[in-house]
Amino acid sequence: MSGEPERLPLFAEDTKLTRRRAWSGLIGAVIVAAAFGGIAGLIGGQLVGLIVAVVVALPLLYIVLYTLRRRIWLEGTTLIVRTWGIRRIGLVEAERLDIVIGDVRGTRTVSLLVNAGKRRKTVKVDLAVFAGTGGRELGALQLRRVADALLNNTEANGLVFSELLIAELKSEARGDAVAERPLYRLASAAPAGRYIQRFPMEAVSRFVATLD
Repeated sequence: MSGEPERLPLFAEDTKLTRRRAWSGLIGAVIVAAAFGGIAGLIGGQLVGLIVAVVVALPLLYIVLYTLRRRIWLEGTTLIVRTWGIRRIGLVEAERLDIVIGDVRGTRTVSLLVNAGKRRKTVKVDLAVFAGTGGRELGALQLRRVADALLNNTEANGLVFSELLIAELKSEARGDAVAERPLYRLASAAPAGRYIQRFPMEAVSRFVATLD
């Protein structure tokens, strides 16, 4: 129907990258499971080693498959999250918003963590991924739509996060290099050596206040 809001994907559809991640995850799960199983086998025998390997492998394989199935769309002001089922989380109604910086092998991911409060509904939306002085962000249209939705969130002071995304769009429009853009600068501000770090609204607000 023409009256329905457009559904925008908030993920990068890259078949080769997805296939590479799948194989990497599966191989990693097998290696870890085999290592634990081998150690257990030396101590308790072959059967014990096999049981431990299976017990270790199953949750790792679940995580790999969960990650591969995970997709996020924005429909109007609602996030639609698909894993094994479908969840809907309204950006306007979210009770808490945070910026989360992930650091894995020198690659930093800047994400928006949205907490709806009800039944612990939480979703992480990746805004940008950086490695060295390069990287990629969500498309301009996606960032603009997310910023517009956050602007109307008064419960979690979404205005701060909206201003951050708008500043990113302005920086990109000026032709600034990746290293000069707000999301990259925010990612660089996170201490090294931490797998994941949360930037609450107060910290994001202080950072936004320093932007042009």
